[in-house]
Formats: sequence, structure tokens, C-alpha cells
Amino acid sequence: MSDFYEVIESNEFFIVIYKKPNTNFHSENNQLGLFETVKQNEGLQELYPVHRLDKVTSGVMIMAKTAEANQELVDQFRLRQVEKYYLAISAKKSKKKQGLIKGDMESARRGAWKLLTTQLNPAITQFFSTSLGEGRRLFIVKPRTGKTHQIRVALKSIGSPIMGDVLYADAESCTGIDRVYLHAYSLAFVIKGKSYRFTALPREGSFYLNNQFTTAIQEFSSPWDLAWPKVNKQEINN
Repeated sequence: MSDFYEVIESNEFFIVIYKKPNTNFHSENNQLGLFETVKQNEGLQELYPVHRLDKVTSGVMIMAKTAEANQELVDQFRLRQVEKYYLAISAKKSKKKQGLIKGDMESARRGAWKLLTTQLNPAITQFFSTSLGEGRRLFIVKPRTGKTHQIRVALKSIGSPIMGDVLYADAESCTGIDRVYLHAYSLAFVIKGKSYRFTALPREGSFYLNNQFTTAIQEFSSPWDLAWPKVNKQEINN
């Protein structure tokens, strides 16, 4: 078992892994990153990085084993055809319990991003939320676009920055918190005409492992069945 990941499924076309939090995707400072570790550990001659997750984010991730599968998956990500759901916890009350967050994004200070009121090429994020008690809320998030730090910025914009996220949350939301509470929960895609869906609960973080979360997650156990409002396809594909 790797310190970086666990294998969920491996076949001739792809490998799906559970990425652990605080894991770099790329190698740096002479330390192998997630991608090279998977390639070496699984004895793969070919491996393609279809998409990425932020270092702080845990959860479901796919890598392709052939150039053909890689192209098929990359095209689906580019055309927003991959179905993605994330879980996040905030210690702050949001401006709304469910809805749509939409706006252009631009880089800010310290590697952060910010949400704008303009909508030339907007980040589009949908969400539902439920109470975890003690002022905390659990969010199920469906990003309809794939911008850098999109979910982290979106939740901050409604007053609910993710717990433990020192880049976007205040000290109160980070002090004594054991991880950034953002998790890639479910991923659905098509390869060779066959549909796949992989879903994995978070395995790290005290607030993901307590009884309040175990009860609340039942509401989001099948996020694809929730009443997600329709979004203009032309906007998503811009």
C-alpha cells in the first residue's frame, strides 16, 4: 500500500485510484509525485495523466493506460462530459443552502484565485448542503466547469470557505484542523462505449469520520439522483 494512493480499479484502459490528501501530483525536490509513483508501483510502461486534483484534495482520480483511452478521456473532460461530485465541509454558515455559483475567475495574491461578477468565461458550480451540527455544513458540489481552485473559490464566495484551507479560509476555520476538507467523491465517464462510475468516501480527517458525517452523507449517497438544475450547455462548453 502506497503512502500516496490506493487502487480502486485497474484494467487494460485505465487505472482509478483513491488519492490521499496532501499528495503532490508531480515530482518535485527529488521526491516522486503521485503520477510517477503510480507508474512505477504498478509496473506500467505507459501512463497518461488525464486530469489532476489539488495537492490538498483527496479522492477518486483516473489515469489512462493507452494513448487512445487517454484521448477519449481528455476529450470528455474538455467537453464537460465527465460527471464529477465533490464533498466539502465548512465551519461557516453559507449565504444559501443550495444553488448555483457562477462568475469569471482571475488570479489573486499568494497563488489564490478570486471570483468576479463578470461572466465572459465563467466558472459554474452547483451545490446542495446539509447541517453537520455545531455550525458546520456538509456540501455536495457538482462543478460544471473545470477551473483552478474552482470549488474552493466558489464556497468562499458564499461565505463558507472550506475548513482547513489556509489559502481561502480565516484562522478560525483552520486552527487545529487536521486537513483541508475537500474530497473528490465520485467520477463517471465512458470508455469504448461502456459507462463507468466510481465513488469513494473520504478516509482521512476526523470530521469526515465522525457520526455526524456518517448520518449526513446518507442524504448524498447517490448525488447523481439529486435534482440538479439544468445548465445551459453552450455556457458549460465555452
